[in-house]
Amino acid sequence: MTSDSTSPSSDLTQCSADQLIGLYQSGQASPVEVTQAVLDRIERVNPKLNAFCLLDVKAALKSAKHSEARWQAHRKDGAPVGTLDGVPTSIKDLILTQGWPTLRGSRTVDINQAWDVDAPVTARLREAGAVLLGKTTTPEFGCKGETNSPATGITRNPWNTDKTPGGSSGGTAAAVAAGLGPLGVGTDGAGSVRIPASFCGNFGMKPSFGRVPAYPLSPFGSLAHLGPHTMSVRDAALMINVMKRPDARDWTALPEDTSDYMANLEGGIRGLRIAYSPTLGYAKNVHPEVAAAVDAAVKELQSLGAHVAQVDPGIEDPLDICTGLWFVGAWMVWNGLSKEQQALTDPDFRAEALMGQQFSAMDVQQMNLRRGLLGSHMRQFMQRFDLLVTPSVAVPAFDARPAGQQPMTPQAMLGWTPFSYPFNLTQQPASTIPCGLTQAGLPIGLQFVGRMFDDAMVLRASRAYEMLRPIARPQI
Repeated sequence: MTSDSTSPSSDLTQCSADQLIGLYQSGQASPVEVTQAVLDRIERVNPKLNAFCLLDVKAALKSAKHSEARWQAHRKDGAPVGTLDGVPTSIKDLILTQGWPTLRGSRTVDINQAWDVDAPVTARLREAGAVLLGKTTTPEFGCKGETNSPATGITRNPWNTDKTPGGSSGGTAAAVAAGLGPLGVGTDGAGSVRIPASFCGNFGMKPSFGRVPAYPLSPFGSLAHLGPHTMSVRDAALMINVMKRPDARDWTALPEDTSDYMANLEGGIRGLRIAYSPTLGYAKNVHPEVAAAVDAAVKELQSLGAHVAQVDPGIEDPLDICTGLWFVGAWMVWNGLSKEQQALTDPDFRAEALMGQQFSAMDVQQMNLRRGLLGSHMRQFMQRFDLLVTPSVAVPAFDARPAGQQPMTPQAMLGWTPFSYPFNLTQQPASTIPCGLTQAGLPIGLQFVGRMFDDAMVLRASRAYEMLRPIARPQI
C-alpha cells in the first residue's frame, strides 16, 4: 500500500487512516497507542463539540489490543491483516452496532432492549479490523440538515463552535474534522453526508444507491445512502472498498463489486469531460464567497487537463419531490409511536410528520413518477459528461441553534442546500471536498457528481483536486 505523499504528523490524531496503516506496518506506532491518543483527544475536545453521544473506552482499547497482536504477528510471519486494522472509527447513531444502543437521536427509543445486531456496514468494518470508538450524534431520526435534538442537545462545528456542523451526520463530520478518529460512517438522505462534510471541511461521499448495503432499510426509502467521512480521499476509497462488500440482508443492494477503488485513484482528470453548473439552473441564493471559491476551483480543474463546459443540466428544482417523499416517511415513523412517545419528539420532526399526513397515495405516486423522469433526464445528460461539478452547499455554516427554533417548511429544511437533494432523488454518486474558506474562516465545499454506478470516477476526480489543494484541519 502506498501512503499519501504527505508525511505523517507527529500528532497521531492528525494522521489519516492510510498513514496509520503505514505506521503499523513499519512498527512506528501501534493501534493501542493511536487509540489511546484519540480517546485522550475526545476527552479534551468532545465537550466543546458534542460530537459523540456514546463512547466505549473499554471496548475500543480491547479492540486495539487485538489489532496490535495481529500487527505483531503480521510483521513476524506475514499473516494477513484487515484492511483497516487498528484504525479508530465512529458510527452514526442511526446505524445498528452490536453491544451499543442505537437511539437515533430520539428520546422515544427504549434503551433497555437487546442490541445484538450489526448493520452491514458495521459488520464489514469489524471484519476489516477497525477500532470502533462509539456513536456520533444525529438529529432525531436524521430529520434535518443540522445536528440538534432534545435527546442529545446541540452539536457544534470545529471551525467555529458558534456554528452548526450541518446534518444529519453532523456528529460524524465534526468528529472526523477535529481529529476524533480518522474515519466515520454517515448517512445521506437529502445531503446528510455532504452537507456536514462541506460545513466541517472534510471529505464526504454519497455512493450510488445500493453500493453500500443497508439493514434495516431506512424509513425514508431509496433516498437514503450510507457513506464515509474522512480527511483524505485515499481514506474514503479504502473505506468504501470495505463498506461495499455484500450483505444478503439488503435486497436493494447492487451486485457485488469486487473492483479496488484504490487501483486508479491517482489517474488524474486529464481529458475528462466535466459539466460545471454554478446554480443547476435554479439556485438563486448562492453565497458570493461560495460561488467565487467554486469558480476558482473549476479553473484549477481545467489546469489539470479536464475539458470543462459551463452548462446547466436542464432540470427544475425538485425540492417538493424530495421533501414530499421525506415527509411521508416521517409520517410513517410518527404513526409507529405511541401518544406518549410522540410528546417526546423534536418539534422539527413532529412538523415534518404532520406535513407528511397531508399527502395522498396519488400524491406519492405522482412524486415517484416525477422522480423517475428526473433520474432519466440526468442519466441522459451524463452521457455527454464524465462528471458534473457544482457547489456542495449554497451557504457556509450558519449559527448553531436548538431544535424547534424556527418554523419547519420545505424551504427551511433544504432550501439553502439546493445542490445536495437532487442527487438523492437520482441516486447518483456524489462527493464534497473543501475548496477554500470564507473570510470568516468557514469551509466551502466543491461537489463532484458522477454517472450512476461510476463511484470510482468521483473518487478519482476528488483525489486529483486534493493533490492540488490538500485538505486543511481546523485548529481546536
